[in-house]
Amino acid sequence: MNMQAGKFVLMTLLGSLLVVTAIERTEAQAVPAQPPEHAGNPNKPDDKNDNKDKDKDNKKNDDPKQQQEKQQEKQHQAELQKQQEKELAQKRAQEQKQLKQKRVSEQEQQAKIQKQQQQMDVYKRNIELREKLAEKNAQILRQQNRIEHLQFQQQYEERLRAQRAQLSQARYDYRNDPYYYTAPNYRYQRDGRYYQTNQYGMKKIERALQAGYNEGYRAGRADREDRWRYDYRSAFAYQDANYGYDGRYIDQDEYNHYFREGFQRGYEDGYYDRQKYGRKREKDDGNLIEGINDEWLIAGGVVAAIIGYQLLTD
Repeated sequence: MNMQAGKFVLMTLLGSLLVVTAIERTEAQAVPAQPPEHAGNPNKPDDKNDNKDKDKDNKKNDDPKQQQEKQQEKQHQAELQKQQEKELAQKRAQEQKQLKQKRVSEQEQQAKIQKQQQQMDVYKRNIELREKLAEKNAQILRQQNRIEHLQFQQQYEERLRAQRAQLSQARYDYRNDPYYYTAPNYRYQRDGRYYQTNQYGMKKIERALQAGYNEGYRAGRADREDRWRYDYRSAFAYQDANYGYDGRYIDQDEYNHYFREGFQRGYEDGYYDRQKYGRKREKDDGNLIEGINDEWLIAGGVVAAIIGYQLLTD
């Protein structure tokens, strides 16, 4: 009797186990496997982050007080930058009065002219290679569906083509350009080394920073609108870094260096929609930094900090 009862209990437990196993198999077949949380495009934020960003944007848009405070903060920063630029312009004007316009020898002048002509020839020969790089980047942007950045790059290429056309038609009088017969009167630091130039070379460096900041701001804003990751280095404009370069006053690699310095800061401001390193040009702005057609201006204090120049008084 006890044996029969034991067998009955054992059969009952075995049957229950088979039923549970069958149910688990049925549920596993009915529910499909879930994809990894980040299985999408690794370059783009995931859907959760997208939704969070949209929620934040909606909250900001729904709160006029926050919008007003943000606008006031931008205006305050812009006013501070304008004041700094005026002070910097006054300082530069005083420096100009102190400059000693020493002339270089005829031999030194001719050597500088020959060097600049050689740089221009190299720049023209590299144009075709850069056009191929631009087309390759454009194809990548199309594959990534980055519409806004593709439009920015196409506009940048148009500005480059107009610049190249102007350079190819220009006839330049090197001998009557004061840069080539004026001795260095500024010292500045780059990558831990000191260099010298005159006031005309200094303006060209400032121009590179300004051009880079302006293009960087456009690129950063485009990536933000495309909801793309922060990545200024992949932009063709950053890689090219030649808009505004005319082969004169400074070496091409030096112009590229300062263009990229400005581009990085402009990209950051454009991507995060802020004015940490510069501001939007206003109608009453003077030509504090050469480049009167630029929409976004890098702050004069930022320029001075990057270059770290000193006036040579000896």
